[in-house]
Amino acid sequence: MTVLFNFENTYADSLDGLYAAHTPAGYPAPDLLLYNEPLASELGLSKEIAQISGLFTGNVVDEQSKPLAQAYAGHQFGSFSGLLGDGRAVLLGEKVDVQGKRKDIQLKGSGPTPFSRRGDGKATLASALREYLISEAMYQLGVPTSRSLAVATTGESMIRRKVHPGAVLTRVASSHIRVGTFELFAATEETNKLRMLADYTIARHYRELANEKDKYERFLYAVGKRQGELVARWMLVGFIHGVMNTDNVTVSGETLDYGPCAFMNHYDENTVFSSIDRHGRYAYGNQPVIGQWNNQRLAIALLPLIVPAESENQDLAQDIVREAAVAFKSSFDDTWHTGMCQKLGIDEQHADSEDLIASFLHLLKSQEKDFTLSFRELSTELREPYYEKKNVRYQLDLEYVKWDKRWRKLVMGNPISTADDMDKINPLYIPRNHRVEEALEAAEEGDLTLFTTLYNAVTNPYLENETYAHLSTPAEKRDPNYRTFCGT
Repeated sequence: MTVLFNFENTYADSLDGLYAAHTPAGYPAPDLLLYNEPLASELGLSKEIAQISGLFTGNVVDEQSKPLAQAYAGHQFGSFSGLLGDGRAVLLGEKVDVQGKRKDIQLKGSGPTPFSRRGDGKATLASALREYLISEAMYQLGVPTSRSLAVATTGESMIRRKVHPGAVLTRVASSHIRVGTFELFAATEETNKLRMLADYTIARHYRELANEKDKYERFLYAVGKRQGELVARWMLVGFIHGVMNTDNVTVSGETLDYGPCAFMNHYDENTVFSSIDRHGRYAYGNQPVIGQWNNQRLAIALLPLIVPAESENQDLAQDIVREAAVAFKSSFDDTWHTGMCQKLGIDEQHADSEDLIASFLHLLKSQEKDFTLSFRELSTELREPYYEKKNVRYQLDLEYVKWDKRWRKLVMGNPISTADDMDKINPLYIPRNHRVEEALEAAEEGDLTLFTTLYNAVTNPYLENETYAHLSTPAEKRDPNYRTFCGT
């Protein structure tokens, strides 16, 4: 054992009884496959770390680490599940980065824990690479997210839908505290643990509330605000999380868990990709409603701290749960509207802006247009003289022509400079589903070429590059049965 990460362990030291201490067993042949050097620099990690593959599989444990599996519950597809916990993840400790921000360092896929139940606690190479790719793409798109530091192969083969190489992902997050963490201790009526968790979370993520008399209520609404912003930012880039269970919802406001997620191609609010979402609960267009519902689950969990059972004002509880949804929705609506106006290059204060947005999305759906490229094409069109357009849709689609004229009247300032600003907001490259699958399949056969090319494109999503031209377009044939899987 050695000291390399300079870990701190405030979760382990402050929250006894909210986790199970657990040291991963390790694997037969650890080998570091990917290492995120820019992120490592942000974390202030030494170059020596990358030479010790076992650090990224649990074979080697930093002597300052107090490894643990967190306990939590959660609402899964609307139904409450009791004790869940980290069934295939181990929190190694916390690292204060070069900017003074505290980050969790976690191994995902490191083997069974006390919360694994009947699972093996392991991960496939494809699932680890998917999270590495998409979390880093989301980061470059400006979406709050956990990040990926490394992927290490384990030397084992695993059977899921087929035989896969095994791997472990090293994940970095502001914390892994979830709505479901609060739900667990509310459900078990352990108010002291609930209060301990809330105080710790406020001190870590909402320090400005620590001395407020009504800090738990304010904390609830602050989480709703961050989650509202987060879900809006997902939708502005066409992202579908796929499994918005409360055990996957962080109170820090970061995206967590990239299992059955995907990016939408042609616009349709009913789009679903997750193999386990059989009824479309977490479809693209349902994400705001589910976000509100999730924040209300947090409200219910926090009620013992906000409205104690002995309080004479029990009617207040209903108001608090209702206001939790309002906090989310208000934040979502503001972020969505502002973001859409920026994507269209128009003034968000204009009275016609909301209708213009709705009309554009209607056109995208009715014409089965690609969500990402349609916004990118608008800036291209601004650079062209209006009456010299060669695009067939301008000649034949009168509905679009009418919309286009309305839009041009609202475009801010100089059309050319507005187009430049729009190109900084509307990505050209996203992790297209068919390209992700191609890259993962090749990687599991030992060839990282496609993965590396795709990664380089989606982590530079706004700058046009001829090398990546083939990665900007959707698949030639649409697959309505395309599904993503969680990798467990």
